[in-house]
Amino acid sequence: MIFLTQLLLLKSMAMASKLLMRVGSIRDAKIAPNPNPLLNATRRLFAHHPISAPPHSPPSSPPDNGKTTHDKSQPTSSLKDLELAKFSAIADSWWDSEGPFKPLHAMNPTRLAFIRSTLCRHFRKDPHVSRPFEGLKIVDVGCGGGILSEPLARMGATVTGIDALEKNINIARLHAGLDPVTSTIDYRCTTAESLVKEQKMFDAVIALEVIEHVADPAEFCKSLSALTHPGGATVISTINRSMRSYATAIVAAEYLLHWLPKGTHQWSSFLTPEELVLILQRAFINVKEMAGFVYNPLTGRWSLSDDISVNFIAFGTKVANRDH
Repeated sequence: MIFLTQLLLLKSMAMASKLLMRVGSIRDAKIAPNPNPLLNATRRLFAHHPISAPPHSPPSSPPDNGKTTHDKSQPTSSLKDLELAKFSAIADSWWDSEGPFKPLHAMNPTRLAFIRSTLCRHFRKDPHVSRPFEGLKIVDVGCGGGILSEPLARMGATVTGIDALEKNINIARLHAGLDPVTSTIDYRCTTAESLVKEQKMFDAVIALEVIEHVADPAEFCKSLSALTHPGGATVISTINRSMRSYATAIVAAEYLLHWLPKGTHQWSSFLTPEELVLILQRAFINVKEMAGFVYNPLTGRWSLSDDISVNFIAFGTKVANRDH
């Protein structure tokens, strides 16, 4: 089985390479010099890895032509209409650990380890106690069925979970109601933009595997920043736009191994770590720490790594004074 998995991954790399070589590489975007050492370090890291242009017809979701209309029950969202439709179709499977969201269930302990470590360090909390987030208000943006919101609540946080899909929120509420601890989660069918209009603010804002599905990542990050108290924390995870991510996250995961439904991701919508750092910086959030997620086929588990070539997560803090 392990040999088969490795063979499939090698095959996916070869397929991706052939497709990407059809159009070559696009030139790196020119970014003005910046004194931020993390940004410069990230820039140096990717200086030797030029970004390849997406193939003309990648095995990815079809382009959003903007003709799809929102369901009247859904709030105005930064998510593309096509993305909402895709997730609506599989919403009933959120708590099926062997279903379409199996990769997120498998990755969840590793994501939580990073969140626990960074937030405890930032807010001077003891990471070894059972409820280290006691006293913190956290919003889970794009909460889906609540697979991240629930463990955050169990760690003591006052959690608000928001999602643009009513189906997701209904499932999240139903599952959370099974446990008195998680039943306190405030689930709302709304968007980050709507919460900003309500002038809501939180100690920590978390958006995992969401930004690659929004229409305008820069505006989305501005909304996340507006929801974050000055000096508060923002955590974002996504997929790097690299040749390796095309081979593994799309060709292998969607078309060979069938870990995800076909069309779940569009390679052109991925962000490089450098791009995410710059977007967040412009939204007054300084990235302090970044890590990658790597999968071990021998154990079937994910772990944190310095390898950010595919899946990665970033922790940042909002500047205390916007004028600075």
